[in-house]
Amino acid sequence: MGDLKSTARSRATWELVRGQHGVLTHADLLGLGYTAKAIKHRVATGRLHPISTGIYAVGRPELTPHGRWMAAVLVCGDGAELSHRSAAELWGIGWEEKGRIDVTVARRCEIRRGGLKVRSRPKLSVGSVVRRFGIPVTTPTQTLIDLATELKPLRLERAVNQADVHDLVDPETLRRSLDAYVGMPGAKTLRTMLDRHTFRLSDSDLEIYFRPLALAAGFPLPLSKQWVLGFEVDFHFPDHGLIVETDGLRYHRTPAQQARMVKRDQTHTSHGFRVLRFTHWQIAHAPNEVAEVLGRVRKLV
Repeated sequence: MGDLKSTARSRATWELVRGQHGVLTHADLLGLGYTAKAIKHRVATGRLHPISTGIYAVGRPELTPHGRWMAAVLVCGDGAELSHRSAAELWGIGWEEKGRIDVTVARRCEIRRGGLKVRSRPKLSVGSVVRRFGIPVTTPTQTLIDLATELKPLRLERAVNQADVHDLVDPETLRRSLDAYVGMPGAKTLRTMLDRHTFRLSDSDLEIYFRPLALAAGFPLPLSKQWVLGFEVDFHFPDHGLIVETDGLRYHRTPAQQARMVKRDQTHTSHGFRVLRFTHWQIAHAPNEVAEVLGRVRKLV
């Protein structure tokens, strides 16, 4: 609203415009001291552009993505926040859902508008909503739970990985926090996915679970926690040139840990060892998968 920038009121207006990504409500303008007549005049002269009843774009009708999200939340009124795929994109853990903005309203509502998918969720806790770039949005944890109701496993796992990359929430913390969301749609799906990757056995339990699988595949009892070529390995079958490594807490590896794992496998493979990797979850909860792979390898060595 360039004609007003020299006044104190215009400075306040400009700061609010910036904070709300170029979108103001009728109540915002009245609160800044503009009369209904002044608002109508600015609409007529092209300084305000109606988006919806009582919602205006300032200066030009085109909005940035952040402006579109802010407008969608404002259209839905009190208790509204960006959610699901739109929230994922705002957090940087998703992708643009062209033609649709997801908004959740913490009350019963019947809003129907083109380009908006509005969900009524009166029981959404206050702690599940924050602001990012000034836009009310579900927290990363709540966003991932919501995504679990819509996404296929591979895309959901990618979103969890991105949340970890951006330091929003690491998978182990995310898994623990899900106990507070029992019964919420998506929480069980997300927990099941995380269990496969964050589940970890103790060293003693790992041996108890793994040794019978090795025997059933025709191998002798393996040596555990042996040093081979300068690296400690989980299980070693020296008479068969086989090393078995097990992975727990898969997500939470530093780059240095990942580099060391790669170097270890390269060293062992280049010296003629076969290296197999199983997750702790596989060993405890999918023993048939492990036994089948071991059995095939036993025929080759």
